[in-house]
Amino acid sequence: MRSFLDITDLSKEEFWHVLTLARTLKEEYSKWGQNAPLLRGKILGMVFQKPSLRTRVSFDVAMLHLGGHALYLSPNEIKLGERESVPDVARVLGRYVHAIMARVFAHEHVRQLAQHAGVPVINGLSDYSHPCQALADYFTMWERWGSLEGRTLAWVGDGNNVLHSLLHGAPHAGLRVRVATPPGYEPDERAVEVARRRGAEVVLTHDPQEAVRGADAIYTDVWASMGQEAERAERLRVFPPYQVNQALVEATGNPDVIVMHCLPAHRGEEITDEVADGPHSVLWDQAENRLHAQKGLLVWLLGERAA
Repeated sequence: MRSFLDITDLSKEEFWHVLTLARTLKEEYSKWGQNAPLLRGKILGMVFQKPSLRTRVSFDVAMLHLGGHALYLSPNEIKLGERESVPDVARVLGRYVHAIMARVFAHEHVRQLAQHAGVPVINGLSDYSHPCQALADYFTMWERWGSLEGRTLAWVGDGNNVLHSLLHGAPHAGLRVRVATPPGYEPDERAVEVARRRGAEVVLTHDPQEAVRGADAIYTDVWASMGQEAERAERLRVFPPYQVNQALVEATGNPDVIVMHCLPAHRGEEITDEVADGPHSVLWDQAENRLHAQKGLLVWLLGERAA
């Protein structure tokens, strides 16, 4: 039973197949105002431990556009791992739905769901990775540039779950990644090792100016994610030199550089209004492309083919 817990679950051919499906389905919807009902009769169970805007709405709308149905299960309804064990929840849901999407705190929970559900499981976010976001990000860059091979992505800020998934996808995309974090906030060594072992060029630095020089894209995210509230005061002290502002954009030396953020943004912290709303921003394209990338993923996982 194939699931999607990390981009490492996709071969290079499958990675590009999913993105091609996303493009086909996006173009189809743009032209006709609807998609073929490729998932008619299919039900996606959506398990949430964390609140969400883009993840919930994009999966819900994706299933609707493709003729299926999405069932939202709130944190209080299931209390994953509290009211019932994760394996028991997986075994029950697997008898009701055709696939499960889970947005959780602990990556181990999504692994347990996949182990016991008997249906495909999608990682909608965990503390280790955010592969659905990265798929949309790679789709956005592909749309923008036509080819990802040889491009440079500069990550500035916290070495978090989104970065891990971007690193996982870098070998498939042919993208080099430069990462600038404060000391002690580097990405997980496992994600860096996976990217390097599979052929991606990854540079780690503590200097944001060095990271962005000549870059084709700058990516940032919040300095304190959900679950890190106790660290917020310390992070606000440490991270200001890593703000993505107009000066940092200009430091790339690239007039065509794009600026990316997975949202929600804490404006005035990791990114300024001038940049988020400026001509280099592709934030809203990324947000829209969550819908299209997830359509491609759902069609691939549930065994259909876009016509």
